Amino acid sequence: MTGWCERQRNILDVALASLRRRRGKNLSLLVVYSLTVFLGASVMFYSAGLKREARLLLSAAPELVVQRLSAGRHDLIPVAYAEGIRTIRGVGTVAPRLWGYYYDAVYGANYTVQVPTLPPPAGEIVIGPGIARLRKVAAGDLLPFLSYRREDLLLQVREILPAESELVSTDLLLLAEADFRALFSFPSGVATDLTVTVRNPQEVATVARKIVERFPDTRPILREEMQATYAAVFDWRGGLLLVLFGVVLLAFIIFAWDKAAGLSAEERREIGILKGIGWETGDILTLKFWEGTSISLTAFLLGTLLAYVHVFLLQAPLLAATLKGWAVLYPDFRLVSRIDAFQLTVLFVLTVIPYTVATLVPSWRAATIDPDSVMRD
Repeated sequence: MTGWCERQRNILDVALASLRRRRGKNLSLLVVYSLTVFLGASVMFYSAGLKREARLLLSAAPELVVQRLSAGRHDLIPVAYAEGIRTIRGVGTVAPRLWGYYYDAVYGANYTVQVPTLPPPAGEIVIGPGIARLRKVAAGDLLPFLSYRREDLLLQVREILPAESELVSTDLLLLAEADFRALFSFPSGVATDLTVTVRNPQEVATVARKIVERFPDTRPILREEMQATYAAVFDWRGGLLLVLFGVVLLAFIIFAWDKAAGLSAEERREIGILKGIGWETGDILTLKFWEGTSISLTAFLLGTLLAYVHVFLLQAPLLAATLKGWAVLYPDFRLVSRIDAFQLTVLFVLTVIPYTVATLVPSWRAATIDPDSVMRD
């Protein structure tokens, strides 16, 4: 065993010396290789981080949300539906929710407007940090709105939501019910939807089915369905960038194959000399394996490290505009630095193995040629 390790160490020394002799070619390959790994790892890390954050935030969402449909579209639901839902066996609490979207024509941004469980006093408003940055306001300032009746509505900023919740609160406005109805000319006796709690978590689907049986014009949405929807959205956005990564990866494979397959006269002569002094074909393949492994592992580690810095330390400035999804207001939050071993394995298989194979095939062809003819050529 000791002899085998010593043999591998000697071959690795020869491989590193060979790489140093062709440092220009190998350095250009290393740069392109590292950038390819960097792009793929950044997309994987950032999309997985966003899905993880959304899953954690949605874990506190209502177990069941009931919406009313009209002609297949979301419509306002009568508050009276809550009384009928409360009589269903297994239902805990039922609460109406008031929320909607407000378009700010001045800044071209959409705000999410909601009446919370503990609303601020009438005439006051709590805003998300993204709105505070966009409108350049602080606590105590007045924030003007134009109601649906084309009337001015001035609300005083009571508080700015903390940055820790910015993934979901960056564009959020929290206000009193009276101000909400005045802003949207919202009729009384109706709500945007209803939230339902179920005493036994195993019976959520059963309760949802009973709600539809009693109110056929409703659509219950389970918490798990909301989590799956958010995951699908981030998968779709991340998939767009992964398509780009696939194109880059294909271009890199072609580039790597060209670099590896196109053995120079010096490299062929080097193989011939090694064969002439007694190296076996297996030894030469091991030498080329260590050369390819040295480049591929260095590029993989360097690209992964750069992706980690880009995503978790710099907050992915190259990807945020695509994956966060806000048109004007972008949340400013820090992802928890966590790397999935499965993602690294997939990235390793897609980037390291193709190059390693690309280095071994032409080397095997050259190693099987008679050394005299190689050196004469």
